[in-house]
Amino acid sequence: MTTETPRRQQIEAAASELFGERGYAATSVRDIAQALNLQGGSLYAHVASKEDVLWSIVRRAADSFDAAVEPIATDASLSPTARLAGMIRAHVGVVTSIQRDAAVFLHEWRFLSASRRAEVAGLRDAYERRYRDVINEGIASGEFRAVDARLTAMTLLSALNGIPTWYSSAGELSASEIADRHADLFVAALISR
Repeated sequence: MTTETPRRQQIEAAASELFGERGYAATSVRDIAQALNLQGGSLYAHVASKEDVLWSIVRRAADSFDAAVEPIATDASLSPTARLAGMIRAHVGVVTSIQRDAAVFLHEWRFLSASRRAEVAGLRDAYERRYRDVINEGIASGEFRAVDARLTAMTLLSALNGIPTWYSSAGELSASEIADRHADLFVAALISR
């Protein structure tokens, strides 16, 4: 991706906020421009379309998730138990550190064009596969009990992906405490007795 201008970053931040609050479909280009005290037409000097703004937000979030989780998932020096716990913590770290963008990625990507939706679906499938693979390795090594790895990965990620809807940095638990508790919960549920 190209380096973004400060104005483009401001546009994406405003759009992320509005998409998160109202949804992509209910947010107009005029709404984004108004949030930045711009004329609607002048926004097009910085972006080609509202969908391009959504695409940038979605890709940046997807890249953040992958960059956080991939090194842990592929670290052969760690046991499946340690990798899964680390992946869960990393995922929670992303959803809490880029909460608005994560929520837009998780809920608004379906408004992208068919080709972009297909690309995002592929990224999401590859990301989920990392969890399935580690779960399957844990089953094969005897660390985890025999479970349906696909269903388990989907359930785990569904729970983690709900965090942006309720997490608050002013809440009772810190992001790292939430990450630790989710990791403990899911790993404990899988450990072979």
